[in-house]
Amino acid sequence: MSTATGAKRLTTSAMIASFADPGQRTANSPFGHALAALAEQDPRVVGLTADLGKYTDMHIFAKAHPERFFQMGMAEQLLLGAAAGMAEVGLIPFASTYSVFAARRAYDFLCLDIAEPNLNVNVIGGLPGLTTGYGPSHQATEDIAIFRGMPNLTIVDPCDSVDIEQAVPQLAASDGPTYLRLLRGRVPTVLDEYDYTFRLGKAAVLRGGNDVVFVSSGLMTMRALQAAEELARHNVDVAVVHTPTIKPFDAETVLAEVDSDRLVVTLENHTVVGGLFETVASAVVRAGIGRRVVPIALPDAFLDAGALPTLHEKYGLATGTVVAKVLEELASTTPS
Repeated sequence: MSTATGAKRLTTSAMIASFADPGQRTANSPFGHALAALAEQDPRVVGLTADLGKYTDMHIFAKAHPERFFQMGMAEQLLLGAAAGMAEVGLIPFASTYSVFAARRAYDFLCLDIAEPNLNVNVIGGLPGLTTGYGPSHQATEDIAIFRGMPNLTIVDPCDSVDIEQAVPQLAASDGPTYLRLLRGRVPTVLDEYDYTFRLGKAAVLRGGNDVVFVSSGLMTMRALQAAEELARHNVDVAVVHTPTIKPFDAETVLAEVDSDRLVVTLENHTVVGGLFETVASAVVRAGIGRRVVPIALPDAFLDAGALPTLHEKYGLATGTVVAKVLEELASTTPS
């Protein structure tokens, strides 16, 4: 559909929630395929969802392993309570719902049924941050902030299909509960170009740079890499550190890059409150490093509904807005 001016009309969908650029390489439903493949090797793996199988890519697993798939209906507390019971008897459950429901609606069940007894339950949260244009009812912009204070819970914010495919078996093998911020549908494939391997609990330096250090997680690592390429055309040399595990946080790797005279910028698909920025800033203070950290994050506000490209531009997650922010910061710190 086109507007009267001939420009393409932007649309949005909570169900598709793809942030892939036109023509970008993608993998279809990497989580669902990775989980189905893992279940071929491990009979303990089971999948559950709260009426959102198709929209969290759990339908791939359900088709491959129907005898190990459990549809719990629109009852998120029941979803996590049942997953806890399965883990108690030695199964390895992956339970999927939207991030807003896992974080806001079923927090107590995750905390007391799963995290307190330290059970191996893997919670898969769809539509994290600004990956849907359906507004505050679906945009889980504060899920990391909600979950960071929960003891025993590992939090993973993957960048792309490579992260997701490699994370799934490592989540299953890890002790205790995990929370994965799911990217579903057509998920970009980015990290295979950077000699990268996902390691649970570890950050990775994807590229070096002399002027700026980007510390990023989730889809913003893709944007960080794109912005680094664009900034090179402005003669700005940018390093990118990808931190797919938010908790436990790999402070050693990150601080080794932060402790320099370069501009430090964090990039996250999450509110500026309680996420990657505050995780990095806390690590910097604890280490006694006198460094300023500049956040690129979503505002502490309920966001608008709309098309994802428009929303990413408005709230500063688009590549162009990242580039502009860095150039502005460099200009303000350069002696006249």
